[in-house]
Amino acid sequence: MPERFRTLNDVDVRGKRVLVRVDLNVPYDAGTGKIADSDRVREHAKTLRELSDRGARVVVLAHQGRKGGPDFIPLRQHAELLGKHVGKRVEYVSDTIGDRAKARIRSLRDGDIILLENVRFLDDETLSLPPEEHARSSIVRELAPLVDIFVNDAFSVAHRSHASTVGFTAVLPSVAGRVMESEVRSIERLLSARLPITFILGGAKVDDCLAIMDRAFGRGIVEAVLTGGILSQLFLMARGCRLGKTTGFLERKGFLKLLPQVRGLYDEHGDRIVLPVDVAVELDGKRREVGVDELPIDALIMDIGSRTAGRYAEIIKDAAMIVFKGPLGVYEREGFGEGTRIVLDAVASSSAFSLVGGGDTLSALERIGVDKNRFSHVSLGGGALVVYLSGKPMPAIEALRKGCKGAF
Repeated sequence: MPERFRTLNDVDVRGKRVLVRVDLNVPYDAGTGKIADSDRVREHAKTLRELSDRGARVVVLAHQGRKGGPDFIPLRQHAELLGKHVGKRVEYVSDTIGDRAKARIRSLRDGDIILLENVRFLDDETLSLPPEEHARSSIVRELAPLVDIFVNDAFSVAHRSHASTVGFTAVLPSVAGRVMESEVRSIERLLSARLPITFILGGAKVDDCLAIMDRAFGRGIVEAVLTGGILSQLFLMARGCRLGKTTGFLERKGFLKLLPQVRGLYDEHGDRIVLPVDVAVELDGKRREVGVDELPIDALIMDIGSRTAGRYAEIIKDAAMIVFKGPLGVYEREGFGEGTRIVLDAVASSSAFSLVGGGDTLSALERIGVDKNRFSHVSLGGGALVVYLSGKPMPAIEALRKGCKGAF
Protein backbone atom coordinates (compact mmCIF):
# COMPACT_ATOMS: atom_id res chain seq x y z
CA MET A 1 0.00 0.00 0.00
CA PRO A 2 1.22 3.56 -0.68
CA GLU A 3 2.23 5.80 2.18
CA ARG A 4 -0.93 6.80 4.02
CA PHE A 5 -2.10 10.35 4.45
CA ARG A 6 -3.59 11.83 7.57
CA THR A 7 -7.37 12.12 7.94
CA LEU A 8 -9.88 13.91 10.15
CA ASN A 9 -9.26 11.19 12.75
CA ASP A 10 -5.78 12.65 13.28
CA VAL A 11 -6.74 16.21 14.11
CA ASP A 12 -8.48 18.20 16.85
CA VAL A 13 -10.36 20.93 15.01
CA ARG A 14 -12.18 22.64 17.87
CA GLY A 15 -11.67 26.36 17.69
CA LYS A 16 -9.47 26.01 14.60
CA ARG A 17 -10.04 27.70 11.26
CA VAL A 18 -10.25 24.82 8.82
CA LEU A 19 -10.02 25.37 5.06
CA VAL A 20 -11.85 22.63 3.13
CA ARG A 21 -11.61 22.03 -0.62
CA VAL A 22 -14.70 20.26 -1.92
CA ASP A 23 -16.13 19.70 -5.39
CA LEU A 24 -19.52 21.36 -5.89
CA ASN A 25 -19.32 21.27 -9.70
CA VAL A 26 -22.90 20.22 -10.49
CA PRO A 27 -25.19 20.15 -13.54
CA TYR A 28 -26.44 23.60 -14.57
CA ASP A 29 -29.45 24.52 -16.71
CA ALA A 30 -28.55 27.60 -18.74
CA GLY A 31 -32.20 28.09 -19.64
CA THR A 32 -33.42 28.44 -16.07
CA GLY A 33 -30.14 29.53 -14.49
CA LYS A 34 -30.56 26.84 -11.85
CA ILE A 35 -28.15 24.20 -10.57
CA ALA A 36 -29.18 20.61 -9.92
CA ASP A 37 -28.69 18.53 -6.80
CA SER A 38 -25.85 16.04 -6.78
CA ASP A 39 -24.41 13.12 -4.83
CA ARG A 40 -21.22 15.15 -4.57
CA VAL A 41 -22.99 17.88 -2.60
CA ARG A 42 -24.68 15.35 -0.34
CA GLU A 43 -21.42 13.52 0.44
CA HIS A 44 -19.30 16.63 0.99
CA ALA A 45 -22.02 17.91 3.31
CA LYS A 46 -21.23 15.02 5.67
CA THR A 47 -17.60 16.13 5.98
CA LEU A 48 -18.63 19.73 6.63
CA ARG A 49 -21.28 18.75 9.16
CA GLU A 50 -18.73 16.67 11.07
CA LEU A 51 -16.26 19.55 11.17
CA SER A 52 -18.92 22.00 12.31
CA ASP A 53 -20.22 19.60 14.97
CA ARG A 54 -16.66 19.19 16.26
CA GLY A 55 -16.34 22.95 16.73
CA ALA A 56 -14.29 23.88 13.67
CA ARG A 57 -14.60 27.28 12.00
CA VAL A 58 -15.13 26.06 8.46
CA VAL A 59 -14.08 27.87 5.27
CA VAL A 60 -15.14 26.06 2.09
CA LEU A 61 -13.45 26.35 -1.29
CA ALA A 62 -15.10 25.03 -4.46
CA HIS A 63 -15.51 25.64 -8.17
CA GLN A 64 -18.25 25.54 -10.77
CA GLY A 65 -17.58 25.21 -14.49
CA ARG A 66 -14.67 26.54 -16.53
CA LYS A 67 -13.94 29.98 -17.88
CA GLY A 68 -15.97 30.65 -20.99
CA GLY A 69 -18.57 27.98 -20.24
CA PRO A 70 -22.26 28.71 -19.60
CA ASP A 71 -21.96 27.04 -16.20
CA PHE A 72 -19.12 29.29 -15.04
CA ILE A 73 -21.19 30.99 -12.36
CA PRO A 74 -20.97 32.30 -8.76
CA LEU A 75 -21.65 29.90 -5.90
CA ARG A 76 -24.64 31.54 -4.19
CA GLN A 77 -27.00 28.70 -5.14
CA HIS A 78 -24.41 26.17 -4.08
CA ALA A 79 -24.32 27.60 -0.57
CA GLU A 80 -28.09 27.21 -0.27
CA LEU A 81 -28.00 23.64 -1.58
CA LEU A 82 -25.05 22.74 0.64
CA GLY A 83 -26.79 24.19 3.69
CA LYS A 84 -29.85 22.05 2.96
CA HIS A 85 -27.75 18.88 3.10
CA VAL A 86 -25.51 19.95 6.00
CA GLY A 87 -28.59 20.83 8.02
CA LYS A 88 -26.98 24.12 9.03
CA ARG A 89 -26.62 27.52 7.47
CA VAL A 90 -23.80 27.79 4.95
CA GLU A 91 -23.08 31.47 4.41
CA TYR A 92 -22.12 32.55 0.92
CA VAL A 93 -19.31 35.11 0.68
CA SER A 94 -19.11 36.73 -2.76
CA ASP A 95 -15.33 37.06 -2.53
CA THR A 96 -12.43 34.63 -2.54
CA ILE A 97 -9.24 36.37 -1.43
CA GLY A 98 -10.25 40.01 -0.99
CA ASP A 99 -10.90 42.07 2.14
CA ARG A 100 -14.49 40.85 2.50
CA ALA A 101 -13.44 37.19 2.53
CA LYS A 102 -10.56 37.82 4.93
CA ALA A 103 -12.70 39.79 7.35
CA ARG A 104 -15.34 37.06 7.43
CA ILE A 105 -12.73 34.35 8.02
CA ARG A 106 -11.31 36.30 10.94
CA SER A 107 -14.78 36.74 12.50
CA LEU A 108 -15.80 33.08 12.36
CA ARG A 109 -17.10 31.38 15.49
CA ASP A 110 -16.94 27.71 16.41
CA GLY A 111 -19.29 25.71 14.18
CA ASP A 112 -19.72 28.42 11.53
CA ILE A 113 -19.53 27.40 7.84
CA ILE A 114 -18.87 29.83 5.00
CA LEU A 115 -18.49 29.18 1.27
CA LEU A 116 -16.14 31.51 -0.58
CA GLU A 117 -16.59 32.49 -4.21
CA ASN A 118 -15.76 30.21 -7.15
CA VAL A 119 -12.00 29.58 -6.97
CA ARG A 120 -11.76 29.42 -10.75
CA PHE A 121 -12.56 33.13 -10.90
CA LEU A 122 -8.88 33.51 -9.93
CA ASP A 123 -6.57 33.62 -12.96
CA ASP A 124 -3.84 31.47 -11.42
CA GLU A 125 -6.09 28.76 -9.92
CA THR A 126 -6.03 26.39 -12.89
CA LEU A 127 -2.35 26.63 -13.75
CA SER A 128 -0.83 23.14 -13.59
CA LEU A 129 2.07 23.57 -11.19
CA PRO A 130 3.70 21.52 -8.39
CA PRO A 131 2.69 22.26 -4.78
CA GLU A 132 5.83 24.30 -4.03
CA GLU A 133 5.09 26.68 -6.90
CA HIS A 134 1.38 26.85 -6.16
CA ALA A 135 2.28 27.83 -2.60
CA ARG A 136 2.99 31.24 -4.18
CA SER A 137 -0.40 31.37 -5.95
CA SER A 138 -2.73 34.16 -4.93
CA ILE A 139 -5.23 31.96 -3.08
CA VAL A 140 -2.54 30.27 -0.98
CA ARG A 141 -0.62 33.47 -0.34
CA GLU A 142 -3.74 35.32 0.84
CA LEU A 143 -5.68 32.64 2.73
CA ALA A 144 -3.06 30.33 4.29
CA PRO A 145 -2.03 32.88 6.99
CA LEU A 146 -5.67 33.07 8.15
CA VAL A 147 -6.31 29.36 8.72
CA ASP A 148 -4.85 26.53 10.78
CA ILE A 149 -5.54 23.34 8.85
CA PHE A 150 -6.22 22.36 5.24
CA VAL A 151 -8.65 19.53 4.43
CA ASN A 152 -8.82 18.19 0.88
CA ASP A 153 -12.11 16.38 0.32
CA ALA A 154 -12.28 16.88 -3.46
CA PHE A 155 -11.32 13.48 -4.89
CA SER A 156 -13.04 14.26 -8.18
CA VAL A 157 -10.45 16.98 -8.92
CA ALA A 158 -7.53 15.15 -7.30
CA HIS A 159 -6.04 14.56 -10.77
CA ARG A 160 -5.68 18.35 -11.20
CA SER A 161 -2.53 20.04 -9.91
CA HIS A 162 -4.36 23.31 -9.25
CA ALA A 163 -3.66 25.94 -6.61
CA SER A 164 -6.56 25.03 -4.33
CA THR A 165 -5.92 21.28 -4.58
CA VAL A 166 -2.16 21.12 -3.99
CA GLY A 167 -0.85 24.55 -2.94
CA PHE A 168 -1.99 24.57 0.67
CA THR A 169 -0.36 21.21 1.43
CA ALA A 170 3.07 22.84 1.07
CA VAL A 171 2.44 25.38 3.85
CA LEU A 172 -0.30 24.03 6.14
CA PRO A 173 -0.89 20.86 8.15
CA SER A 174 -3.10 18.92 5.76
CA VAL A 175 -5.49 15.98 5.98
CA ALA A 176 -7.98 14.13 3.79
CA GLY A 177 -11.70 14.66 4.28
CA ARG A 178 -14.15 11.79 4.48
CA VAL A 179 -14.93 11.67 0.75
CA MET A 180 -11.24 11.66 -0.20
CA GLU A 181 -10.46 9.07 2.46
CA SER A 182 -13.25 6.73 1.36
CA GLU A 183 -12.43 7.02 -2.36
CA VAL A 184 -8.71 6.39 -1.99
CA ARG A 185 -9.05 3.52 0.45
CA SER A 186 -11.67 1.76 -1.66
CA ILE A 187 -9.68 2.09 -4.89
CA GLU A 188 -6.43 1.05 -3.19
CA ARG A 189 -8.20 -1.96 -1.70
CA LEU A 190 -9.23 -2.96 -5.19
CA LEU A 191 -5.85 -2.37 -6.81
CA SER A 192 -3.77 -3.95 -4.06
CA ALA A 193 -5.86 -7.10 -3.66
CA ARG A 194 -4.27 -10.27 -4.95
CA LEU A 195 -7.46 -11.17 -6.74
CA PRO A 196 -8.29 -10.79 -10.43
CA ILE A 197 -10.78 -8.06 -11.33
CA THR A 198 -13.80 -8.32 -13.59
CA PHE A 199 -14.20 -5.01 -15.41
CA ILE A 200 -17.54 -3.95 -16.89
CA LEU A 201 -16.85 -1.05 -19.22
CA GLY A 202 -19.20 0.99 -21.39
CA GLY A 203 -20.39 4.53 -21.93
CA ALA A 204 -19.25 6.99 -24.55
CA LYS A 205 -15.75 7.76 -23.21
CA VAL A 206 -13.97 4.97 -25.03
CA ASP A 207 -10.49 6.42 -24.59
CA ASP A 208 -11.01 6.25 -20.81
CA CYS A 209 -12.01 2.59 -21.03
CA LEU A 210 -9.00 1.77 -23.19
CA ALA A 211 -6.65 3.50 -20.73
CA ILE A 212 -8.07 1.41 -17.88
CA MET A 213 -7.73 -1.77 -19.93
CA ASP A 214 -4.14 -1.00 -20.92
CA ARG A 215 -3.17 -0.52 -17.28
CA ALA A 216 -5.10 -3.51 -15.97
CA PHE A 217 -3.79 -5.95 -18.57
CA GLY A 218 -0.29 -4.58 -18.04
CA ARG A 219 -0.52 -5.32 -14.32
CA GLY A 220 -1.97 -8.78 -14.90
CA ILE A 221 -5.06 -8.13 -12.77
CA VAL A 222 -7.81 -8.87 -15.31
CA GLU A 223 -10.20 -11.78 -14.92
CA ALA A 224 -12.46 -10.52 -17.72
CA VAL A 225 -13.60 -7.33 -19.42
CA LEU A 226 -17.34 -7.29 -20.16
CA THR A 227 -17.99 -4.67 -22.82
CA GLY A 228 -20.96 -2.49 -23.64
CA GLY A 229 -21.77 0.82 -25.25
CA ILE A 230 -19.51 2.19 -27.97
CA LEU A 231 -16.56 0.20 -26.62
CA SER A 232 -18.30 -3.07 -27.46
CA GLN A 233 -19.22 -1.82 -30.94
CA LEU A 234 -15.57 -1.02 -31.70
CA PHE A 235 -14.45 -4.41 -30.45
CA LEU A 236 -17.08 -6.10 -32.63
CA MET A 237 -15.67 -4.19 -35.61
CA ALA A 238 -12.14 -5.23 -34.60
CA ARG A 239 -13.32 -8.83 -34.73
CA GLY A 240 -14.53 -8.27 -38.28
CA CYS A 241 -18.23 -7.67 -37.62
CA ARG A 242 -20.05 -5.23 -39.93
CA LEU A 243 -22.48 -3.11 -37.91
CA GLY A 244 -24.43 -1.26 -40.57
CA LYS A 245 -25.89 2.17 -39.71
CA THR A 246 -23.94 2.31 -36.45
CA THR A 247 -20.65 2.41 -38.36
CA GLY A 248 -21.60 5.76 -39.87
CA PHE A 249 -22.43 7.11 -36.44
CA LEU A 250 -19.07 5.98 -35.05
CA GLU A 251 -17.28 7.57 -37.99
CA ARG A 252 -19.08 10.91 -37.58
CA LYS A 253 -18.24 11.00 -33.88
CA GLY A 254 -14.54 10.27 -34.51
CA PHE A 255 -14.47 6.88 -32.76
CA LEU A 256 -13.05 4.92 -35.69
CA LYS A 257 -9.63 6.46 -35.10
CA LEU A 258 -9.45 4.26 -32.00
CA LEU A 259 -9.80 1.04 -34.00
CA PRO A 260 -6.05 0.34 -34.25
CA GLN A 261 -5.72 0.46 -30.46
CA VAL A 262 -8.85 -1.64 -30.04
CA ARG A 263 -7.55 -4.25 -32.51
CA GLY A 264 -4.23 -4.38 -30.69
CA LEU A 265 -5.94 -5.08 -27.37
CA TYR A 266 -8.21 -7.70 -28.89
CA ASP A 267 -5.36 -9.46 -30.69
CA GLU A 268 -3.39 -9.72 -27.45
CA HIS A 269 -6.11 -10.21 -24.85
CA GLY A 270 -9.19 -11.34 -26.79
CA ASP A 271 -9.59 -14.45 -24.62
CA ARG A 272 -10.52 -12.18 -21.69
CA ILE A 273 -12.50 -9.52 -23.56
CA VAL A 274 -16.18 -10.53 -23.63
CA LEU A 275 -18.32 -9.10 -26.43
CA PRO A 276 -22.08 -9.00 -26.89
CA VAL A 277 -23.79 -11.95 -28.57
CA ASP A 278 -26.89 -9.86 -29.27
CA VAL A 279 -27.74 -6.17 -29.33
CA ALA A 280 -30.82 -3.98 -29.08
CA VAL A 281 -31.58 -1.56 -31.90
CA GLU A 282 -34.29 1.02 -32.42
CA LEU A 283 -36.77 0.23 -35.17
CA ASP A 284 -39.97 2.25 -35.60
CA GLY A 285 -39.30 3.85 -32.24
CA LYS A 286 -39.20 0.53 -30.41
CA ARG A 287 -36.58 -1.81 -29.00
CA ARG A 288 -35.76 -4.82 -31.12
CA GLU A 289 -33.10 -7.39 -30.27
CA VAL A 290 -30.96 -9.02 -32.95
CA GLY A 291 -28.11 -11.48 -32.74
CA VAL A 292 -24.64 -10.27 -33.64
CA ASP A 293 -24.69 -12.86 -36.42
CA GLU A 294 -27.66 -10.96 -37.94
CA LEU A 295 -25.65 -7.76 -38.37
CA PRO A 296 -25.27 -5.48 -40.28
CA ILE A 297 -28.61 -3.75 -39.78
CA ASP A 298 -29.97 -0.40 -40.91
CA ALA A 299 -30.62 0.79 -37.36
CA LEU A 300 -28.55 2.21 -34.53
CA ILE A 301 -27.32 -0.13 -31.82
CA MET A 302 -28.67 1.27 -28.54
CA ASP A 303 -28.03 -1.43 -25.92
CA ILE A 304 -26.70 -4.90 -25.29
CA GLY A 305 -29.31 -7.60 -25.78
CA SER A 306 -30.98 -9.71 -23.11
CA ARG A 307 -28.90 -12.83 -23.93
CA THR A 308 -25.72 -10.78 -23.50
CA ALA A 309 -26.97 -9.27 -20.25
CA GLY A 310 -27.79 -12.75 -18.93
CA ARG A 311 -24.37 -14.04 -19.97
CA TYR A 312 -22.68 -11.14 -18.20
CA ALA A 313 -24.76 -11.76 -15.08
CA GLU A 314 -23.55 -15.38 -14.98
CA ILE A 315 -19.91 -14.29 -15.25
CA ILE A 316 -20.44 -11.74 -12.47
CA LYS A 317 -21.65 -14.47 -10.09
CA ASP A 318 -18.13 -15.93 -9.96
CA ALA A 319 -16.27 -12.60 -9.73
CA ALA A 320 -14.21 -11.67 -6.67
CA MET A 321 -13.57 -7.99 -7.50
CA ILE A 322 -15.68 -5.88 -9.85
CA VAL A 323 -15.25 -2.45 -11.47
CA PHE A 324 -18.30 -1.06 -13.28
CA LYS A 325 -17.74 2.11 -15.31
CA GLY A 326 -20.10 3.45 -17.89
CA PRO A 327 -23.64 2.36 -18.85
CA LEU A 328 -23.96 -0.46 -21.37
CA GLY A 329 -26.54 1.27 -23.55
CA VAL A 330 -28.39 4.53 -24.17
CA TYR A 331 -30.10 4.31 -20.79
CA GLU A 332 -31.66 7.77 -21.14
CA ARG A 333 -33.96 6.47 -23.90
CA GLU A 334 -37.06 4.56 -22.90
CA GLY A 335 -36.48 0.83 -23.33
CA PHE A 336 -32.71 0.98 -23.72
CA GLY A 337 -31.58 0.93 -20.09
CA GLU A 338 -32.45 -2.74 -19.72
CA GLY A 339 -28.96 -4.15 -20.27
CA THR A 340 -27.44 -1.71 -17.79
CA ARG A 341 -30.17 -2.49 -15.22
CA ILE A 342 -29.72 -6.28 -15.45
CA VAL A 343 -25.94 -6.10 -15.16
CA LEU A 344 -25.96 -3.52 -12.35
CA ASP A 345 -28.45 -5.67 -10.44
CA ALA A 346 -26.17 -8.67 -10.90
CA VAL A 347 -23.22 -6.66 -9.53
CA ALA A 348 -25.31 -5.48 -6.59
CA SER A 349 -26.38 -9.06 -5.82
CA SER A 350 -22.83 -10.38 -6.05
CA SER A 351 -20.70 -11.18 -3.01
CA ALA A 352 -17.71 -9.54 -4.77
CA PHE A 353 -16.13 -6.25 -3.73
CA SER A 354 -17.75 -3.85 -6.20
CA LEU A 355 -16.58 -0.39 -7.22
CA VAL A 356 -19.05 1.55 -9.36
CA GLY A 357 -18.21 4.97 -10.76
CA GLY A 358 -18.15 7.59 -13.46
CA GLY A 359 -20.55 10.48 -13.96
CA ASP A 360 -22.77 8.68 -16.49
CA THR A 361 -22.90 5.63 -14.25
CA LEU A 362 -24.18 7.70 -11.33
CA SER A 363 -26.89 9.17 -13.56
CA ALA A 364 -27.81 5.69 -14.76
CA LEU A 365 -28.11 4.43 -11.18
CA GLU A 366 -30.58 7.18 -10.39
CA ARG A 367 -32.62 6.79 -13.56
CA ILE A 368 -32.77 3.00 -13.43
CA GLY A 369 -33.42 2.97 -9.70
CA VAL A 370 -30.68 0.67 -8.40
CA ASP A 371 -29.89 1.34 -4.72
CA LYS A 372 -26.34 2.71 -4.37
CA ASN A 373 -26.00 1.13 -0.94
CA ARG A 374 -25.94 -2.33 -2.53
CA PHE A 375 -22.41 -1.73 -3.86
CA SER A 376 -19.18 -1.81 -1.86
CA HIS A 377 -18.23 1.68 -3.07
CA VAL A 378 -19.80 4.20 -5.43
CA SER A 379 -17.17 6.65 -6.64
CA LEU A 380 -18.00 10.32 -7.17
CA GLY A 381 -15.00 10.71 -9.44
CA GLY A 382 -15.32 10.77 -13.20
CA GLY A 383 -12.01 11.75 -14.75
CA ALA A 384 -10.23 11.29 -11.42
CA LEU A 385 -11.39 7.70 -11.14
CA VAL A 386 -10.20 6.95 -14.67
CA VAL A 387 -6.80 8.54 -14.02
CA TYR A 388 -6.38 6.57 -10.78
CA LEU A 389 -7.37 3.25 -12.35
CA SER A 390 -5.12 4.01 -15.33
CA GLY A 391 -2.10 4.31 -13.02
CA LYS A 392 -1.42 7.95 -13.83
CA PRO A 393 -0.33 10.54 -11.22
CA MET A 394 -2.91 11.94 -8.81
CA PRO A 395 -1.29 15.25 -7.78
CA ALA A 396 -3.66 16.15 -4.94
CA ILE A 397 -3.34 12.73 -3.31
CA GLU A 398 0.44 12.77 -3.59
CA ALA A 399 0.44 16.29 -2.14
CA LEU A 400 -1.46 15.04 0.91
CA ARG A 401 1.00 12.19 1.36
CA LYS A 402 4.15 14.26 0.93
CA GLY A 403 3.01 17.72 2.04
CA CYS A 404 3.52 19.80 5.14
CA LYS A 405 3.83 17.62 8.25
CA GLY A 406 3.42 20.44 10.75
CA ALA A 407 1.94 19.82 14.16
CA PHE A 408 -1.81 20.26 14.64
